[in-house]
Amino acid sequence: MAKKSKKQQSGGTPATAALTAAGVDFTVHAYEHDPAHPSYGEEAAEAMGVSPDRVFKTLVADVDGALVVGVVPVAGSLDLKALAAAVGGKKATMADPTLAERTTGYVRGGISPLGQRRPLPTVLDTSAPTHPTICVSAGRRGLEVEVSPDDLARLTGAVLAPIGRG
Repeated sequence: MAKKSKKQQSGGTPATAALTAAGVDFTVHAYEHDPAHPSYGEEAAEAMGVSPDRVFKTLVADVDGALVVGVVPVAGSLDLKALAAAVGGKKATMADPTLAERTTGYVRGGISPLGQRRPLPTVLDTSAPTHPTICVSAGRRGLEVEVSPDDLARLTGAVLAPIGRG
């Protein structure tokens, strides 16, 4: 696994460009993505040797007809009811993957909460600030970015809410 600081990185993505433009400290972690692995997030945690509690997945949901991003630990799942409540909605379902890809500009398994084509309202699980840094997708499969939860919340305008289960 390659580990690069923001000053050494190459092959940037809109997510890493957003972090660089904001002057935020972050670390990029690259690993060889295995298309046969059953879970993108768990694969990232294993490849980086990081606890699954510190690796967060970015999930796009439809809340009352509007797309919303939920960022939760890969070790658990997204509580759709809690996500809807966090943004003042009534009902949430997982978004159509094609619509999520088209809207964010990223492919499934590589959707980042940062640098989206059309920034979506974001809810970050309340477990995130219990860690000094967390890892989220850097915008493509096999590429993660490690950043402070405070910086991630600030740059995405995220609301903190207990949206993770398990």
